[in-house]
Amino acid sequence: MVAISALVIFADQLAKALVIQNLRPGIPVSVVGKLVQFNLVYNDSAAFSMGFGATSVLAVISTLAALAMLWYSGRVETRSWALLLGIALGGVVGNLVDRLTRAPGFGRGLVVDFIQIPFNFPIFNIADSAIVVVAIIVVLRVLRGERIGKARVND
Repeated sequence: MVAISALVIFADQLAKALVIQNLRPGIPVSVVGKLVQFNLVYNDSAAFSMGFGATSVLAVISTLAALAMLWYSGRVETRSWALLLGIALGGVVGNLVDRLTRAPGFGRGLVVDFIQIPFNFPIFNIADSAIVVVAIIVVLRVLRGERIGKARVND
């Protein structure tokens, strides 16, 4: 779980560093026509620009969430749940790194977002994607009757 989390954090931070180095804020670059563009923005909100201006509160919430995930990891019974937990933890920590290390300062840092898709969808990053994809998978598994972190019981 920790290795998967580290991989997500590394991919997220590497992508953000490359985008900062190669793009200018607010100027989209086509990746797949108009379907996917890279557009560098600095975000003081939660995933997908929700919670405008709440960076310091989100830094505290993210820290608590990461600690809770680490604590809960000892109770996970299957590799698939551990994988999902690792991906989610990587996403949370990926954005937390930005909040703790980027301007304007510790706990108030702006999150780097850069993936833009059509339909007026908010610009996002790899960490946001990890969190949302895991949330969707967890909801689907729970709707199928699985208990979070637990092995399936044979009927």
